[in-house]
Amino acid sequence: MIELRNLEKSYPLAAGRVYVLRNITLSIAEGEFVSIMGPSGAGKSTLLHILGMHDGDFTGEYEFRAELVNKLKPRDRQELQKRNIGFVFQSFHLLDDLTVYENLELPLSYRDLKKSERQAIVGDVLDKFNIVGKKDLYPSQLSGGQQQLVGVARAIVAKPKLILADEPTGNLHSDQGREIMELFKKLNEEGTTIIQVTHSETNATYGNRVIRLKDGWLASGN
Repeated sequence: MIELRNLEKSYPLAAGRVYVLRNITLSIAEGEFVSIMGPSGAGKSTLLHILGMHDGDFTGEYEFRAELVNKLKPRDRQELQKRNIGFVFQSFHLLDDLTVYENLELPLSYRDLKKSERQAIVGDVLDKFNIVGKKDLYPSQLSGGQQQLVGVARAIVAKPKLILADEPTGNLHSDQGREIMELFKKLNEEGTTIIQVTHSETNATYGNRVIRLKDGWLASGN
């Protein structure tokens, strides 16, 4: 699914360039559940944002499902992202002025779906996550755990091929965190590829592989 070849990310400074990622070459197969781990400042979130096509300012090659992302125009890259990738953020990133229902419907608006089809899909996801009763509430009316559940629901509503999760349980208590990780495991068993950034060794055990970064480099043993 993903091939990175000699990928590097850097920023210019007066004294030269500072590198955040160095010579990253790796493959991630369809259906894997991968955890990216390493100390703060290792480049984990930067790598995730590149994989998620939020950041196209890098050198090297990024191939996603046989498409060379680094050769795509920004608009085409955005279309590829919307068709294939769902995101789960530690800080939820729900739209405050939209209800739960509207937040869930938004990713479907990028697909060629009739309104009745969108309604049916959102209804199914609301039911799956046991949040039917929350559908008309706004994010500010939900607890942190409920907001994260909605965030995960929004990530999967369009049935993406890949879910990227950045510290998805970081703001949750242990029971809520376990619930989210069990849900990821189930989605992965159903065929969704998942890549998470985590500091939690416990969360990493839900996946089948760990990629470790240190000072922007792949640590030995990956």
